Amino acid sequence: MKRFRHSVIAATMVAVVLTTAACSRHVDDGGDAVGSSADSNACTSPIKTFKLAFNQTAEHPQYAAGITFGERLMEETGGCYDIEVYPNETLGTQASVLNNISDGSIELAWVAGGVMEPFNADFVVFNLPYVFDSIESEIATLNDHDGAMYDLEHSIEESKRITVLTGVTAGTRNVYNSTRPIKTPADMQGLKLRVQQSDSQVKMIELMGGVPTTLGLGEVYSALQTGTLDGAENNEVTWDAMSHDEVAKYYSYTRHLIMPDYLVASTNALEVMSEEHRAALMDLIPEVAQVANDGFADFTADSLAHAESIGALVNDDVDIDAFKAVLTPFTKESINNDARQKLYDAALANNELYPAK
Repeated sequence: MKRFRHSVIAATMVAVVLTTAACSRHVDDGGDAVGSSADSNACTSPIKTFKLAFNQTAEHPQYAAGITFGERLMEETGGCYDIEVYPNETLGTQASVLNNISDGSIELAWVAGGVMEPFNADFVVFNLPYVFDSIESEIATLNDHDGAMYDLEHSIEESKRITVLTGVTAGTRNVYNSTRPIKTPADMQGLKLRVQQSDSQVKMIELMGGVPTTLGLGEVYSALQTGTLDGAENNEVTWDAMSHDEVAKYYSYTRHLIMPDYLVASTNALEVMSEEHRAALMDLIPEVAQVANDGFADFTADSLAHAESIGALVNDDVDIDAFKAVLTPFTKESINNDARQKLYDAALANNELYPAK
């Protein structure tokens, strides 16, 4: 298994020669090669631009984190590598993008935790209801790259050629719909609700009383408009950013999921990089994750305020215990092997440190 994090190997003589030829010189306007210690990181070869696929808008904090990632990677590789972010499902749905990541035709993507399950079912742990008590607990767990998260992040490198670089918070997911406020599972009966392409989320909505429909995020607005869907489950940011609050105005704080998104990379693309450049990329990951996480809280507040300003109705008088009663058995029965138990135990330990506010 190729494992890139914190374990950069000494470059071979061939790699040194190639790196020196590509990135330790620049060419002046007359075509002469010029080199000096001051510009030893400059690239003469064409800049390699990684594509970063994203399914939401350019206002989202993960988009901003992707832009920061590109700018910083340019700096740290002396212009050898750049990143272009493609928002709004420009490169396809998350499921299709993951296939492109696997074959190397797309290098990077932000993807939801739910769509990782078909590649390794153990990703289900953090997609289960009421695993995390707080976003702080979630972030602490996801940041344990050398501990609880290590095996999961590298689990599909050999089989699918996908490396998980980091996880970030995607906020608290709640139910919204065009019909009525949700207070108990009884209020969910018969509502057709969009879920990600995830077996665990399909089961979750069924247990909550709804009728799950798997659909790409970009298709949800029109489905809500036409009545094909009654609603969905997601965070306040997505509800507002995708304009779902225009056609599904009831937002109810079921708090059933605190679920991660992942920044994933093509293992093939990482392997082609020199050891030096790959190390530079990996060293930037904590900074990129922090930009995404820090931006999410402010964006959530702004999204909620905007939704309410256009007439959306938010209710927090939800019987959480009633939802936990129908969902907790599903969560516990899904923790059915040692790998999942390790991840679940890490979440519970961080729940002790970062309880719900």
